[in-house]
Amino acid sequence: MNSYQKIIFGLKVKELRQGLGLSFAALSKKTKMSISYLNEIEKGKKFPKQDKIETLAKTLGTSTEALLSTRMNPALMPVGDLLQSNFLSELPLHLFGIDLQKVIEMISKAPIRVGAFISTLVELSRNYALQEENFYFGAMRAYQELHNNYFKEIEDAAERLIIEHKLKTDNIHSKDLIKILENDFNCKVNFEKINEIDELKNIHSIYVNKKNSLFLHKKISEAQLSLLVGREIGFRYLQLKERPLYTPIRVPQSFEPVLSNFKATYFATALMMNKNHLAEDVAKFCSNTEWKGDVLLDMIKNYNVTPEMAFHRLTHILPEFFKLKQLFFIRVRTELNSNRYTIDKVLHLNKQHHAHSNKIYEHYCRRWLSVEILKELQELRNQGKEQIIAKVQKSLYHGTNDEYLTLSLGIPAGSLQDKDISVTLGILMDDHLKKVIKFAFDPKIPLKIVNKTCERCPIIDCNERVVPPSVHQQKESWKATQQIINQLVK
Repeated sequence: MNSYQKIIFGLKVKELRQGLGLSFAALSKKTKMSISYLNEIEKGKKFPKQDKIETLAKTLGTSTEALLSTRMNPALMPVGDLLQSNFLSELPLHLFGIDLQKVIEMISKAPIRVGAFISTLVELSRNYALQEENFYFGAMRAYQELHNNYFKEIEDAAERLIIEHKLKTDNIHSKDLIKILENDFNCKVNFEKINEIDELKNIHSIYVNKKNSLFLHKKISEAQLSLLVGREIGFRYLQLKERPLYTPIRVPQSFEPVLSNFKATYFATALMMNKNHLAEDVAKFCSNTEWKGDVLLDMIKNYNVTPEMAFHRLTHILPEFFKLKQLFFIRVRTELNSNRYTIDKVLHLNKQHHAHSNKIYEHYCRRWLSVEILKELQELRNQGKEQIIAKVQKSLYHGTNDEYLTLSLGIPAGSLQDKDISVTLGILMDDHLKKVIKFAFDPKIPLKIVNKTCERCPIIDCNERVVPPSVHQQKESWKATQQIINQLVK
């Protein structure tokens, strides 16, 4: 008898008892069971023996079979479905210091209200086409945010490996990592299989457990190769058992592979961009009184990492070493020659910032630097040029005092990436930032008033707008209606 079956049984006893208008004392008298024992049954903590089940069924006016059935009435069905699914057990509640039993007790105290809440969540998830993996990735982001996206134990593990193998901290090559993977962990690296199969053209790597082999696509860059091999070392060095078998990770079956993938990838970035070495380089870059995008790109290139990997690493380093904790990271994608943009990676530290993904197909503000840089990539392509570009902008969100220093990299589509992407770091412009980042005062950095989406934006003189402010107009119309209603009521 698992805990979920116990609580479903307890909920049914409670529902029948209350339906008959019986107090605990009255039910205790009729069944010859103590009040405390009945209370434990209804909370799902105790499960009675067969003779007591028969007594309860008879007293409550039902059959033993009906009482033992997991089928519940319509009002409680959402709770029953939740308890019988694997969803609660799959959520990483322990990472947030939450006891599963406490959650179950909360459900048992107000099952109908919880059921209504669950039904609402299910309906919302259906409307926005959310799947289990959305919740897993959402939990992963929350876990990162809870720790300011800095994990000392993984940093320490990466430093131990560097010392053990006497690796350089400023530029680790894939050859060094492949040697460690093959010699220390007996894992073979194979470049032949993936690129021979057309259906795997967008898969970067596959791990085959039976052969203890890592299959890699031939077309990955040196930086991607180092990341994937470093990640594979991370799974073993950190002793992570449940892990995804291929990249990019698409549809995880549970949360554990998502968590393991994050830890192993973090380990790889910590290997390739040593925290102390990188902190020195970032301090030097931030000491410039002028914005120098080419210097930023050269710094990234020197580390033999992808631009996206570098910006991810900055979300580890900036909060920990520079106390720049109010920041966000977003990744935006667009099809070639398209005017549609999607956000597929988001991280907010310290608070929920304005830039976030929108699942209802609204049009992101075209004044965002992450969108503008993608437009510039397209213009360069039309001129026969393809290159990574770095830009900076001050973004003030309309109707607020929230101004962000936004740094963005535009990365053109490649052999294994059929879309242009931009990765953007937005750091809240406060007094501390102005002390740390000297180029924030560079007068050549443009300041733009931005918003979230065109549909919600009240800015009138916006040349970049691509659709009317329909959502804003609806809200304003309803405000006018409410004012008239309030006058009539008065």
